[in-house]
Amino acid sequence: MHPMITTTYVSTFSGNRFYPLEPHIDHVAIEDIAHGLAYQCRFNGQTCEFYSVAQHSLVVASLVPPRLRLAALLHDAAEAYLGDMVKPLKVLLPEFAAIEEKVTLIIGATFGVDFSDYAPIKTADLVALATEKRDLMPHSVERWAYLDSIRALPERIVPMSPREAKLAFLDTFDALYGTDAKSRI
Repeated sequence: MHPMITTTYVSTFSGNRFYPLEPHIDHVAIEDIAHGLAYQCRFNGQTCEFYSVAQHSLVVASLVPPRLRLAALLHDAAEAYLGDMVKPLKVLLPEFAAIEEKVTLIIGATFGVDFSDYAPIKTADLVALATEKRDLMPHSVERWAYLDSIRALPERIVPMSPREAKLAFLDTFDALYGTDAKSRI
């Protein structure tokens, strides 16, 4: 009898499997990404209201030129499989960052997204971050040095429910990628 080899995996919303130690995804599904990001709160949940990674991604996508919108929408897509790790921990765990990069490349290859022109997306990400800090973290009054030259958006964030964020994420994906992802959920 051969010993059974078991590989650690994470089940996705739609029943796919993500293998973080390899990393490998059975089937990269936009529904899994939208669901995972919509039901994850930014800042490890340390916000005054629930605010999802999906809504954050929508904000970032709205701030970049049209040619970069799909990449911006998917810039945090790996978090659907790995979780949203807060920046101070991510800096301490370079192995996690390497896994996150591999998952991002898998997602990029699946949807034909090139993440190499990342500077405008990073700038939009920081504008979203400055706005989120102002609107969703009122007790976080300390200076975040990397936001010193970044101006928050003039409009305030109105948090969406997870379901609203998921549907808006899928609608935006459909418009940018040319599919009808919502018809599959």
